[in-house]
Amino acid sequence: MSGKQTVLGRTLQLARADVGALVDQAEDPRKMLDQLIRDYSNNIREADLAVATAFGNLRLMEADHKEDTGAADEWGAQALAASRKADDARAGGDAARAETFDNLARTALERQITAENEAAAAEPLIAAQTEVVERLKRNLDAMREKLTCLESRRDRLLADARQAEARNGMPDAVTSVDVTDPTADLGRFEARIRREEARATGRADPAESSLDGRFEQVDDLSMQAEIDARLARLKNGEPPPAAGGRTAA
Repeated sequence: MSGKQTVLGRTLQLARADVGALVDQAEDPRKMLDQLIRDYSNNIREADLAVATAFGNLRLMEADHKEDTGAADEWGAQALAASRKADDARAGGDAARAETFDNLARTALERQITAENEAAAAEPLIAAQTEVVERLKRNLDAMREKLTCLESRRDRLLADARQAEARNGMPDAVTSVDVTDPTADLGRFEARIRREEARATGRADPAESSLDGRFEQVDDLSMQAEIDARLARLKNGEPPPAAGGRTAA
């Protein structure tokens, strides 16, 4: 489990925590409030950094995707231009020149397919990263609201204590309290999830590795078939497909 996911889980727990109940059940509410304020302040700083990092990664992924789709369109246009030159050369009786341009068209089509595949592979990752950023933002906003409430409650408690001291002529007794880390349960849960993921990965790897060679052969054949099909469509006067909209062979 990544560090980003750990921050996301912790912010979610703190955003949902019933801090009012924690304070009400504490032996010394003022000390409990001080501890919670420290916890929330520290985690808000960490979540701020996580949001900035996740958002920066999202922008990089989106830029790469835009570059891949643009490259796919450009290679498609070059494939069409090379195919037309091949047709002109063939019509003029220059078969060797025609074959040269057809080979250039094939190369351009291969690169177009590669760019399309990279763009398509990035799309679910971009969607997932967008969801992470939005969830972090929502959790961060909720944590800030809870922090504001905690600080207001502490201020009221301090004001009440001062009034009591003024009335009684002596300070209230202060009792120490051992505050439990509100993220301890989450840490144990995350550790168990990591162990389960490791076991699942260990079981899957042998089967996957045994199939790698065969799938690579299938991919090579599929690529060649797609190149041939696209070149044939160019010969028939069909325009190259736009990025993100591959035409089936």
